[in-house]
Amino acid sequence: MHKLAARFYYDTLLSDKGTAGLEYLTKRGIGKNAITRYGLGFAPDKFDALKNFLLSKGYRLNEMFEAGLLSKSQKNASYYDKFRNRVIFPIIDLRSNVIAFSGRSIGDSGPKYLNSPETPIYTKGHTLFGLNLAKDEGADALILVEGNLDVVSLSQAGFKNAIAPLGTAFTKDQARIIAKYTKQVILCFD
Repeated sequence: MHKLAARFYYDTLLSDKGTAGLEYLTKRGIGKNAITRYGLGFAPDKFDALKNFLLSKGYRLNEMFEAGLLSKSQKNASYYDKFRNRVIFPIIDLRSNVIAFSGRSIGDSGPKYLNSPETPIYTKGHTLFGLNLAKDEGADALILVEGNLDVVSLSQAGFKNAIAPLGTAFTKDQARIIAKYTKQVILCFD
């Protein structure tokens, strides 16, 4: 389901419906190669775009909700897309599975970043954005940066060994994971 959602967001970014997201990324200096490398996408400003797409693929609403792709209204218990009007960063595990998403607001509404909740397949403190790619770059060190956009920007500038924690905290588990791939970490926070 997450792989299909990532494809939906990617295809949306590259379609007429993704113009706002593509303009945002272009203004931030992010090009097509980086978009493709990280599978960046766009969630349209609709309450049911992903929901309807996944329903058409045979998924049920409760499955989408449990996977962190939908939110549920407290008022009338209806389901709606968790991510709307956001550039989407797929969170990919070390086996190349899409396990969650982070969405960067391109407007003034909501929080700047909105992240998937923890689910049976995703634990924020056990995952690092970009490690699935950076670990294979053959660099002597990994560059630990603050956020997803920093990883993408550094990669585009030739530093393909950049990674980021997910959220505001860096955990012991994330440090243990990094230690499996390098003995040297360069901290580069804003």
